[in-house]
Amino acid sequence: MKNVFIETYGCQMNEYDSELIRSILTKENYAFVKNEFDADIVMLNTCAIRENAHRKIYGRVHALKHARRDNPPKIGILGCMATNLRTDLLEDRNLNIDFIAGPDSYKRLPELIEQCYALDVETPHRGVSTDKPFDVTLSEFETYSDVIPARTDGVNSWLAIMRGCNNFCTFCVVPYTRGRERSRSTENIVEEVKLLAAQGFKQVTLLGQNVNSYRHEQNDFAKLLEAVASVDGIERIRFTSPHPKDFPDSLLQVMARNKKVCKHIHLPLQAGNDRVLDMMNRTYTQKEFLDLVVKIRTLMPTISLTTDIIVGFPTETDAEFEDTYRVMKEVEFDSAFMFKYSERKNTIASRKFPDDVSDEVKTERIVCLNELQKEISHKKNQEHIGQVHELLIEQEQSIHNPNFSVGRTDGNKIVTFPANHHKRNEFILTRITVATPHGLKGEVLKDSSS
Repeated sequence: MKNVFIETYGCQMNEYDSELIRSILTKENYAFVKNEFDADIVMLNTCAIRENAHRKIYGRVHALKHARRDNPPKIGILGCMATNLRTDLLEDRNLNIDFIAGPDSYKRLPELIEQCYALDVETPHRGVSTDKPFDVTLSEFETYSDVIPARTDGVNSWLAIMRGCNNFCTFCVVPYTRGRERSRSTENIVEEVKLLAAQGFKQVTLLGQNVNSYRHEQNDFAKLLEAVASVDGIERIRFTSPHPKDFPDSLLQVMARNKKVCKHIHLPLQAGNDRVLDMMNRTYTQKEFLDLVVKIRTLMPTISLTTDIIVGFPTETDAEFEDTYRVMKEVEFDSAFMFKYSERKNTIASRKFPDDVSDEVKTERIVCLNELQKEISHKKNQEHIGQVHELLIEQEQSIHNPNFSVGRTDGNKIVTFPANHHKRNEFILTRITVATPHGLKGEVLKDSSS
């Protein structure tokens, strides 16, 4: 039996994939440990979305080798970075990675690890060859629907309803690292949700690269949401990430009328200028995005909206950036994830558009947006003062202050409240008393079940 330590980077899909990997390897008598120093095999499940993720992985590998130089483990790189930078990783003599597996190849991990031990991989690697086991094949069919993830006890459970992406946004590597869209059957998903309910999970988050483009036979995402909501024991349903182009009225109506579907939508804007949106291949205009926001808020006035923004996309001018600023000011997102554009290898943008906006300008723009969003978030949070919210408790003791517990509202707001023997995975009612740009504080009224 070999001991395995896995470390996960990036998105929720990677978290889910790590649970799949645990399940696959546990069935082959591998044991998972919580400490890298107890591991025979260290696997890094990687992200390829931003440059910082790459730097983290390279630094982490070097740190592992330094810390374990007297007893080196086998090191495997998994996930999107493995697919996107396979050749670079295999040829880098300083890294000397032992094996590589892409997101569609996790069922082959036992075989790859066996090959790793069977072959002499101690000598420095000289070029790409089969002496370093790898499989980064992109599948048209793999959904892992026959693998039950090895989950740990918790409040929320990730559940991938589909894999891959067909959008080909010019800045994004996902279609090249995770392949084309393919959806699991509704029946298969519902069966897994029933299992989650039986295990005590009260919240499930449905995952997909473009989750609301889900299709299986006659079922679209709206019908899937209704099917998942029919499962007894599941009290909250979230989903991420959607695309603004895929919000039919039927989906919004299901969200509006079904109490179990949380009133929070992560709605990636990316940019507020039509020319830049077209260069990004986002397939909507500023007006179409704003019209969608109006439609959503008309049906669900109290909904929480969050977003993603990229500043400094190639050739973006100051005037075009101002369009993004104005859209953010008009929409008033509850929160936003904002990033400076960084060129990703193998994307359309890297091939067609020079990265010609200076880092200094990108920094100025992101600071400007951060200041705006901080003001908006504070204003939006202050609107909750005096309101009563039902919280699902996520932490019995806050990592910042053990005298407080942490819960989350239906609208995805984090609320801290005085700890008093409250348990994870319970619902309570709180009245909001304090609001900051980053969260809320409340007082406990009663357990919502009492």
